Amino acid sequence: MRYDYLIVGAGLFGAVFAHEMAAKGKNVLVIDKREHVAGNIYTENKLGINVHKFGAHIFHTSDKEVWDYVCRFADFNNYINSPVAVYKDELYNLPFNMNTFSKMWGIRTPDEARAIIQKQADEEIARMKKEKGTEEFTPDNLEEQALSLAGRDIYEKLVKGYTEKQWGRDCKELPSFIIRRLPMRFIYDNNYFNDRYQGIPMGGYTALIEKLLLIGSEGEKPFLSGSIKVMTGTDYYDFVKLEGNVPAEPFESVNKDQFGKILFTGMIDEFFGYKLGTLEYRSLKFETEELPEVDNYQGNAVVNYTEREIPYTRIIEHKHFEYGQGKGTVITREYPANWKHGDEPYYPMNDEKNNTLYAKYTELAKECPKVLFGGRLGQYKYYNMDQVVRASLDMVQEESK
Repeated sequence: MRYDYLIVGAGLFGAVFAHEMAAKGKNVLVIDKREHVAGNIYTENKLGINVHKFGAHIFHTSDKEVWDYVCRFADFNNYINSPVAVYKDELYNLPFNMNTFSKMWGIRTPDEARAIIQKQADEEIARMKKEKGTEEFTPDNLEEQALSLAGRDIYEKLVKGYTEKQWGRDCKELPSFIIRRLPMRFIYDNNYFNDRYQGIPMGGYTALIEKLLLIGSEGEKPFLSGSIKVMTGTDYYDFVKLEGNVPAEPFESVNKDQFGKILFTGMIDEFFGYKLGTLEYRSLKFETEELPEVDNYQGNAVVNYTEREIPYTRIIEHKHFEYGQGKGTVITREYPANWKHGDEPYYPMNDEKNNTLYAKYTELAKECPKVLFGGRLGQYKYYNMDQVVRASLDMVQEESK
């Protein structure tokens, strides 16, 4: 069969693109090497709880068009992300706000909190200028940047250990630009995001993606003039005929299917056989535990552990995302990990070296005008979910010109 598009990756970017192109009369084939759709926002049901298999995902946006769009495919609850942080035997609210400062210093007013933060920051800047023997202060690393913004207490208890676990390096070895600022709210507000719209799709993210891809919707007769076919457990590199490292033209599968264009949402450097070098990522490992005899493990969906000595960065208790009241619970410990070939890449390392290499791959991609690159791996960019939807919709518009 001939398809207008082969979409490599059945995650959020690919699913939105597939749905919109089918709505415009195009026939698309979506493949994914995993045995399921939804990519890293995949949810599976355990003990009657929708478990975020690849880490917590909370949809939030201030883009009304994007919010209205996703609400076409799922009912969202009113979940508000309000994580807490554990440091030794102390418990703090996140993001940094008056609840955090009151607990840390026993104060009540914004002026008191500002005064303490400013005093500590000024002391750290003065110390670092003296050590460097300079009159002007310029942070040379993440530790210096964080100390100059928040002072010693916040840095030591809530920034240092967590950041070092995330990146696998000492804060003194990390560039200062990673923390351009530390958002601090001088109000008693534990809502982690500032976005107007926020929530979790009731029934899980997998159901949302399945609706976008029309999986199980034959009886609903959705008004799409094109078609969507989905094949999971299908590796692009085994499925598409290649010429060297890139797909041979005209694009064809080993099954003799033909494609007008390809949308690739995998790693752009892998697409080109790493011929210019390997882009770097951080990875994650997940340890999920079913607790049928425990109804409420930690009282919150997300609890961060900020000491470096504790190997995981957070524990997720999934039932709280959808206000579950039933018996049993499921928790996941999340461990940051170094990335190597064969591991799942989660976070692009968007430092100067890697961004320069990515720019070279974007130039190389111009030699393949019928291949589109999308998503956090194809575009080597950290995306929130709303940004994924926006970028996919924008690509649809560009393709429709």
